Amino acid sequence: MMEQINQELKVYIETNILPLYQGFDAAHGPAHVRQVLENSLALIPAARELFGEVDAGMVYAIAAYHDTGLQFGRENHEKTSGAYLLADKNLSQWFSPGQIKTMGEAVEDHRASSGKEPRSVYGRIVSEADRDIDPQRIVRRVMEYGLATKPELSAEAQVRRAVEHIREKYGEGGYMRRYLPCPQNEQGLATLRKWLCTGEIYELCRKHLKI
Repeated sequence: MMEQINQELKVYIETNILPLYQGFDAAHGPAHVRQVLENSLALIPAARELFGEVDAGMVYAIAAYHDTGLQFGRENHEKTSGAYLLADKNLSQWFSPGQIKTMGEAVEDHRASSGKEPRSVYGRIVSEADRDIDPQRIVRRVMEYGLATKPELSAEAQVRRAVEHIREKYGEGGYMRRYLPCPQNEQGLATLRKWLCTGEIYELCRKHLKI
């Protein structure tokens, strides 16, 4: 089923919000936000089955704004992203005050390291979409982030940093939590844990040292 999203809203977001991601690091750039948009819309049927009505326009906007706070720095970017959405008066053309409040909360709730369960189905959708557990893509993004933010590290230190981060987040007992069923993410998580177990993850990270 193709989700119907207001065309004026899409044009506004394409013109004014998505370009912000061009200024972020490679791991959180345009390709990332478009992947989260795609993942979010794909999760709507499962979310409706479990929670009832879901507004596709809200899902689309939440995904688009979810990392906009990175323009103000990495720390607490989920909160600054939520605040950025709430401060955008243009959204009142398409959403009620109650909807905008829910959208702001969903953006705040998306970060995997928060440890808090999302307050609404919309937070669950963007959280699961942002997990995007494509093993090869995760390895690439973790390496990209390290190379961009810690260029002083040696090649092997970059690999060790990446593997430790992947283990802490995706390994058995890791801090990442999931809030909606998604076979793709479940399969990807199993693959990452296998790579961590076998040690294959180290060589896969090394392949990205010349990004």
